[in-house]
Amino acid sequence: MSKEKCECCKRTKHRSEEEHKRLLNRLSRIEGQIRGIKNMVEEDAYCTDIIIQVTAANAALNSFSKELLSEHIRTCVAEDIRNGKDDVIDDLLLTIQKLMK
Repeated sequence: MSKEKCECCKRTKHRSEEEHKRLLNRLSRIEGQIRGIKNMVEEDAYCTDIIIQVTAANAALNSFSKELLSEHIRTCVAEDIRNGKDDVIDDLLLTIQKLMK
């Protein structure tokens, strides 16, 4: 299992090897999409063609966020609630509010 650190808050999350690999693969695909958009701008591609690719990259990032949030709720949030740490609910609500901006 890998251990990811969040530098802003120093919290960690133990992820299974499968989850870790799955998330990194998705991010690599998104990174490729962003590089493709950059290339399109460098090559003076038509505006709407770039916008379509940006929309696809945004959708991929949103999908990544949904997957990560779902896993967070199933593991971190559920475990904290079981352990009587109800403040995790406020943290979750704040996270959801930020996602919905």
